[in-house]
Amino acid sequence: MAEDFNPLLHIEGLPIFSALKPEHIYPAVKQAIDNCVNVIKQVSASEVRPTWDSVIAPIEEADDKFSKIWAVVSHLNGVCNTKELRAAHDSCLPLIAEYSTWAGQYQPLFEVLKRIRQSDEFLLLTAAQRKAIENSLRDFKLTGVDLPAKEKERFAQITAELSQLQSDFANHVLDATHSFVKQVTNKEELSGIPAGALKLAKAEAEKRQLEGWVFTLDMPSYLPLLMYADNRELRREMYEAYNTRASELGPDAGKFDNFAVMEQILKLRHEMAGLLGYKSYAHLSLATKMAKEPKEVMDFLEDLARRSKPQGRREMAELEAYAKEQGCDKLEPWDVTYYSEKLKQAQFSISEEELRPYFPVDKVVAGLFECARRVYDISIRPRYGVDVWHDDVSCYDVYDSFGSKIGTFYLDLYARAGKRGGAWMDECQSRRYRKDGALQLPVAYLVCNFTPPVGGKQAQLTHGEVVTLFHEFGHGLNQLLTRIDIADVSGINGVPWDAVELPSQFNEEFAWQSEVLNFLSSKVGTGEPLPEEKLKALLAAKNYHSAMAMLRQLEFALFDFKLHLDYMPELGGRIFETQRMVRDEVSVVPQYPNSRFANSFTHIFAGGYAAGYYSYKWAEVLAADAFGRLLEEGIFSGRAGRDFRDCILAVGGAEDPMTAFIKFRGRRPSVEALLKQSGISTEPEAEAKA
Repeated sequence: MAEDFNPLLHIEGLPIFSALKPEHIYPAVKQAIDNCVNVIKQVSASEVRPTWDSVIAPIEEADDKFSKIWAVVSHLNGVCNTKELRAAHDSCLPLIAEYSTWAGQYQPLFEVLKRIRQSDEFLLLTAAQRKAIENSLRDFKLTGVDLPAKEKERFAQITAELSQLQSDFANHVLDATHSFVKQVTNKEELSGIPAGALKLAKAEAEKRQLEGWVFTLDMPSYLPLLMYADNRELRREMYEAYNTRASELGPDAGKFDNFAVMEQILKLRHEMAGLLGYKSYAHLSLATKMAKEPKEVMDFLEDLARRSKPQGRREMAELEAYAKEQGCDKLEPWDVTYYSEKLKQAQFSISEEELRPYFPVDKVVAGLFECARRVYDISIRPRYGVDVWHDDVSCYDVYDSFGSKIGTFYLDLYARAGKRGGAWMDECQSRRYRKDGALQLPVAYLVCNFTPPVGGKQAQLTHGEVVTLFHEFGHGLNQLLTRIDIADVSGINGVPWDAVELPSQFNEEFAWQSEVLNFLSSKVGTGEPLPEEKLKALLAAKNYHSAMAMLRQLEFALFDFKLHLDYMPELGGRIFETQRMVRDEVSVVPQYPNSRFANSFTHIFAGGYAAGYYSYKWAEVLAADAFGRLLEEGIFSGRAGRDFRDCILAVGGAEDPMTAFIKFRGRRPSVEALLKQSGISTEPEAEAKA
């Protein structure tokens, strides 16, 4: 390859990750954006009567080139973050913010789109084309196209600042997470921790050339310690380090503190909403969601909290009584997970770690694909010889029932240094028709942070990790099974944020079905599936402490929404005040007074869920009710699964999600389905105490 070859400017098919260098990033992004600007100006200035083909198709073509470049850059920044890559990524943020604001406020294009919308030809366009145009007109208003010049300029400044601040927030969390290391040299201090977690800790120590065992704040290292370590002081130390990340407290006090970043983000979001005529950022957030008014969201969340709290209190009282029997007079925050797991084992004779040998990763992935084949009538085959960003990454092609390839996805399953925490699906490229007439198939990234394999052996997953894999694969199916070929509403694009979790939460329910677990599990060494007694115990334990889990998610959702809804410039963010207020109202678990969970809440400060974290619960209602149809008809009966594919997955953002849901279910969703699925009794408080 020539030295000046830039792989980002020559993405034909799948990206060439290994050829990408940090110095390629800025020139490629700049060239792609310059091209987008030129195309927009040209089509907006044309004297020819505006049509889809003369205006929108050329813009989509230019935007696709830019999107594919930035998808690669932002993805690599998340999965193999280095100092050089981060600097190159962040150098582009002002450029992208400036472009997105300019494009969103470019009056000539806005006028041209309005002319297309008002023309007779508009009614002859496909539903997807019409939806894309209507979304664009809406988004023009949400980026300030109608603002006076001075306010437009201020809007652009805010957009650029927010882009950088959100990146700073995520970087601080990543740095804080990887900064903390706990070395233990005395094995007696590690009693209770499972062998697999100890092997991982030993491998981590060897990697760092340290004696003994090393624990980090990455979830595969942190969670088993918190769940199983008999050493209470060790649990406390790890808990406090994790819950004070990126704050003024804890082991790295002040080093990566996100407080000022959060305050500025909230301030700028509120100002942006005000410029656009919205009372708060929460009001602005709902402009593109299923829910239309903040009251609708607050009523929904508060109703779920009210109905879950009686059972949550009962669950907590039972846990406290059990801990007392075990010699713990006062349950502290770092004790809850530990005693909760012990009580679960006592009640159901089952533990997450005990099930690992039944879920070797190859068997789980094969079972995941088999489930998709039976439900959605697709097949998935490995794709070899593909250029990837890490040796752990694999690639697969998806085929329909006729044997035609319909999409491709990458699977990156394990936690490692330089990879941000959590699990997610992201778009590599969208399904659309290219300028040359060829159909571009969708490509997705599926990323998790599971416990990596140790000692050359195959990784073994907990059932919780299996559920996470099914969840992310559900997002992937939304991207890959789309039949829409207009990029703006293809796959996950254009799907309202509070509906985007429907496919993922629907799909994770399969990981709880005995029919699926029978072919998904295979004990390492013997090949036997999960024994009947363990299967029964796992399913019986599904809703163990479900009300406490529900209240925890509602706490996050209410905190996020109130933070943005009630913001007042003269008072600042009131972040910890809001956190305490919501916890007092909703939570039933012991509180950690120094909790700084907000400082690492990347979902809302860096991940697109601002004033939208409620979406998880909103979509969970849709998913629970939708899956109810499969339970009624049989999960592999054929028709229900294919209908979900056709009514929900295939339409992407081209159809109103409520219309699509009603088409699939035959009625509007019911919150009762979620409470039933979660095993939450709505017994009133007074009766509960009787």
